[in-house]
Amino acid sequence: MIRVIVNGACGRMGKMITQGVSEQEDMQIVGAIEFSEHPQLGQDVGEVAGIGTIGVPVTSDLPAILDDGDVVIEFTSPSATIEHLQNVVDAGKRMVIATTGYDEEELAQVHALAPQIPCVMASNMSVGINVMLQAIQLVANVLGDDYDVEVIEAHHNQKVDSPSGTALRMAEVLAQTLDRNLSEVGVYGRHGIVGKRTKKEIGIHAIRGGDLAGDHTVLFVGTGDRLEITHRGQNREPLARGAIRAARWVMGAPKGLHDIAEVLF
Repeated sequence: MIRVIVNGACGRMGKMITQGVSEQEDMQIVGAIEFSEHPQLGQDVGEVAGIGTIGVPVTSDLPAILDDGDVVIEFTSPSATIEHLQNVVDAGKRMVIATTGYDEEELAQVHALAPQIPCVMASNMSVGINVMLQAIQLVANVLGDDYDVEVIEAHHNQKVDSPSGTALRMAEVLAQTLDRNLSEVGVYGRHGIVGKRTKKEIGIHAIRGGDLAGDHTVLFVGTGDRLEITHRGQNREPLARGAIRAARWVMGAPKGLHDIAEVLF
């Protein structure tokens, strides 16, 4: 039995992870973590997730329960993730990280810590999104510099980071494939008299509204035609399924920071 601890257990994704793990025959929830001032501390995480009592209270003390678990699934904030990752490294456990919104310093800390344990990290755990990443790489290889490239993402009005981690990952894949430096060619939205679009730039645009689960489109625009590749998230269930799949996979993985592509392909 794979013993799972969920960090960010009372959030949208945390609840869905709890629901999803409860449906697995080879997994069980043994811990649930939230920040120290969360109003649902002490409540049963099964009740929080809407699946009934499972005997696991929501707590804020990850180190106290790490011995009870095999793998930690993380959907929180960058600062919390770094703290939790250090806890997991100290305990010699495994981790699946789906948090986004890091700055460069925070990302460097994650990359320094994560290789010390078996760890899967991805900006998006969805199988469909990761197939799309493979597809845009293929298209960019074929079309090259003859087509302008733009990335558009749309999410719910509660999302705090912009652009989404998935959109940034798509832009990174495109830049790498087209032999460009994203820090030099990335254009994040446009406003005012910005001049003509440069040949090498990669546009990245964010839309926020309502309860959008997450839409991502990559446009390859040429003279006389365009190709659009789109993934539309109807809900967050694919993210939960991917994270659960990663948690199962990481149980047999060697130490190191692994990409979700290693899990899926």
